[in-house]
Amino acid sequence: MRHQWNIRGRTLDLSERALVMGIVNVTPDSFSDGGRWTDANAAIDHALAMVEEGADLLDVGGESTRPGSDPVPADEEIRRVLPVVEALAKKTSVPLSIDTMKAEVARRCLDAGAHLVNDVTALTGDPEMAGVVRQYDAGAVLMHMRGMPKDMQDNPQYDDVVATISNYFGERLKTLENQGVAPLKLALDPGFGFGKTVEHNMEILARLAEFATWQRPILLGVSRKGFLGPITGRPRNERAVTTAAIGGWALARQAARIFRVHDVGPMRDVVRVAAAMEAAERTWKSNPLEASGAR
Repeated sequence: MRHQWNIRGRTLDLSERALVMGIVNVTPDSFSDGGRWTDANAAIDHALAMVEEGADLLDVGGESTRPGSDPVPADEEIRRVLPVVEALAKKTSVPLSIDTMKAEVARRCLDAGAHLVNDVTALTGDPEMAGVVRQYDAGAVLMHMRGMPKDMQDNPQYDDVVATISNYFGERLKTLENQGVAPLKLALDPGFGFGKTVEHNMEILARLAEFATWQRPILLGVSRKGFLGPITGRPRNERAVTTAAIGGWALARQAARIFRVHDVGPMRDVVRVAAAMEAAERTWKSNPLEASGAR
């Protein structure tokens, strides 16, 4: 069950190959690429280029959730993202995600053809969000965040960061199931950088496989994140290889199956090579003599 994700009439099977989710930020102030794709046509072209590079999903967002960011009014967020979602729904069959914590934004984008909601508040920020997801039979990504973007990095502390996140996932899965949102609709995101220190982020990575207990796909969102800077010494726009390397590490441990990235090409290559290696391993284990070419 952990490799099956139902999103609005589609069943995504993650057992054979993990999925790459391309980030389409239609914002002036996102932490990495804010301001590059604020023009709707530029954002659409960028998204379609990601599909050509191998993106399996596209995640469109119109509100920055970088540390210290202020909320954006719903009408402004809709103005930014709706033309992009409408156009992409007509131009590509790749499932579309709307990255929002507002039910009205989600509703308008689902009406326009989106398939899932990626909510940094795990459907808690807007009391109507769970109902919208249920109404449209949409998928959703539940992310863990301490506080809100404005204050989430103000001295975050945990007794056990992984246990805290895991318990949160369990509570949200149970609550949403009681509200009519089936677990098969949901994927889980530990929320790297959302109310976590560098040390917290590294511990989450080291213990990522522990979230398998919830039998849901894990989304890894470490693309260009700030905690990679002290490790690599590279600026944000030079962290594609590092991001892909972490993805490969997670794949090797069967710890994540969805990778949300700014740079689709490198992550696509990692996913495809990992899938080929997994297939070769299965062949070897089923018949080692044939796999080795022995006579």
